[in-house]
Amino acid sequence: MCSLAQEADAPKKWTIDLSPYYGSILLHNTDISHLINEHPAGFILGFNKKTYGYEAWEADYNYPDTGFSLVYQDMKTTTLGHNLGLYAHYNFYLFKRRMQFRIGQGVAYNSNPYDKEENFRNNAYGSHFMSSTYLMLNYHKENIVRGLGFKAGISLVHYSNANVKAPNTSTNTFAFNAGLVYDLDGGEEISYLKKEDQEKITEPIRYNLVFRSGINESDVINSGQFPFYIFSAYADKRISRRNALQLGTDVYFSNFLKELIRFQAIAFPELNVDQNEDYKRVGIFLGHELFINEISIITQLGYYVYYPFDFEGQVYNRIGLKRYFGKQWFGAITLKSHAAKAEAVEFGVGIRF
Repeated sequence: MCSLAQEADAPKKWTIDLSPYYGSILLHNTDISHLINEHPAGFILGFNKKTYGYEAWEADYNYPDTGFSLVYQDMKTTTLGHNLGLYAHYNFYLFKRRMQFRIGQGVAYNSNPYDKEENFRNNAYGSHFMSSTYLMLNYHKENIVRGLGFKAGISLVHYSNANVKAPNTSTNTFAFNAGLVYDLDGGEEISYLKKEDQEKITEPIRYNLVFRSGINESDVINSGQFPFYIFSAYADKRISRRNALQLGTDVYFSNFLKELIRFQAIAFPELNVDQNEDYKRVGIFLGHELFINEISIITQLGYYVYYPFDFEGQVYNRIGLKRYFGKQWFGAITLKSHAAKAEAVEFGVGIRF
């Protein structure tokens, strides 16, 4: 009842910020070198809800903002077109709240993806809709005069469809940004609640079962989109209020590999690929989970112990978000890749017990 009362009493304070930016596409893959001949420009429009410590997690993270944002990017070349993305984001504050770090995750729309007849040079974007992540690090000063403030810094904007459809070389834009922040209530000052001493979390080892699925395609254009199924089991140990360590295993049934094996066996006999090669993989991984309210961020590094067909190497990684529904059930959206080479966006459901 106390926590419900605190939530009801929590102030509702919003800010809005607009940051035009100008930058360059980073050459992370030589296959897109023909596309890097101009400087992209755009803007980031953010809506931010302030927190003041009315929930315990807010003080743990130095009173971050939650919010949503709109990002527009003109790639400055007709081949790549324009991108428009919608994101959920967190703002974290450092150095007496003078520095702001933002991380946003969302979905972007590209105006001119690959087309074998009309836009065959665009090997970066294979579909209109893509997953997108952006990072910002800014000097940030609110309410300089009558609720109006200023911010300036650097941004990194990533676009990729995670091999849902080939091609998918993706782009990363590094940019400089500067803009304004406006407090929608005109700059009313609200005090932060002091962080209260909290009991140390002591949990036994927990066990997790997760099922993930989605669709993806190999790098062979028009080879077809196929479903994949991943079964994961892992143990985790909470070592603090924010952190848990993980150890587990994944079993992969990636049907796009069936088609890739068949294609290589027929089209490239010099590769000595057996058409009946097993497409399944089994990996073991170490992971970390960072708890932020009902949401947590997971990062995992794995190694295939069963790997009959060579695809992108035996080391893989996963990063993504979990959303808990109650104490046990959760949903997850994760990106599975081999270093910077994405394999799939995974949609999962699981239980922690």
